[in-house]
Amino acid sequence: MDVAGSADSPQPSLTTPGIATASDPARAAALFEQSVAIMARLRAPGGCPWDREQSFDTIRKYTLEETYEVFDTIERRDFPHLAEELGDLLLQVLFYAEMAANEGHFTISDVLDHLNRKLVRRHPHVFGDEASRAAGNQADVDAAVEGSSAAVLRNWEEIKSAEKKTKATATTALTSTALDASRLDSVQRAMPALAEAAKLGSKAAKSGFDWPDWRDLLPKLAEETAELEAEASSGDPARKPGIEAELGDLLFTVVNLGRHLGVDAEMALRGCNLRFRQRFRHMEMASARPLEELAPDELEALWTQAKRTLAAESPAPDGEQQP
Repeated sequence: MDVAGSADSPQPSLTTPGIATASDPARAAALFEQSVAIMARLRAPGGCPWDREQSFDTIRKYTLEETYEVFDTIERRDFPHLAEELGDLLLQVLFYAEMAANEGHFTISDVLDHLNRKLVRRHPHVFGDEASRAAGNQADVDAAVEGSSAAVLRNWEEIKSAEKKTKATATTALTSTALDASRLDSVQRAMPALAEAAKLGSKAAKSGFDWPDWRDLLPKLAEETAELEAEASSGDPARKPGIEAELGDLLFTVVNLGRHLGVDAEMALRGCNLRFRQRFRHMEMASARPLEELAPDELEALWTQAKRTLAAESPAPDGEQQP
């Protein structure tokens, strides 16, 4: 079956960019069916050798990359490419589901069933309380939200909390006792490390384990920097695990400093990365010679010039100086 080039294949979308519209479920279903068939063919005997060699461990890094590419196109409001990037992200879901089906774990149908039931379960104000309970809702919520987003969120959290309690009870019965539980168990590992660090610090702070003031973290930064320097100065390759651990301690402290200051570490670093790109590009354009031919003091001069020029072009709010 030539799923990619069949005469019966769904035709390209005729949606006009910028014109408000709604999804066509029938067309989406046909295209999704085609995508599932393509993925199955790629993984089947006689399919793509590369796709057939992949595993959950080899694919997961691409999932993170695709997620950040979606993030980037949203930040830039690059809607023409956002549809493409969302397709790449959806490919990751199809890939995982097909690998799971090959190993007998579950299929893409199970993935969709879980999603559909969750959407109905958590939206009793849309689908009705009876449908929500049929989909597994065990929370007692008021479905009459009367157009209130706040009421919707309250119901969502109550239903979600009931789901977690059910899962936790089952997990505890199978794997551990309540004595083994930690209040940090509610912080998921399935998130970027910077976000996880911030949530861990915030959760621990609720038990009083925290720095009283953001200024108290400054000596801690100096302490962690000194420990990293001591570990790295040996030059012994065998000390790499220790160096990694000390660098991790330093990063964790920086993230918690940001938490105290009300700054999201991930967003702060993304902003820094963008400024670095802009300044480095300015250096490349301003230099009469390739940067690799310049002496350190010449590079530093170009960097300083780039910072001043870009700061003048885009002054910081309230007249503050950019770093």
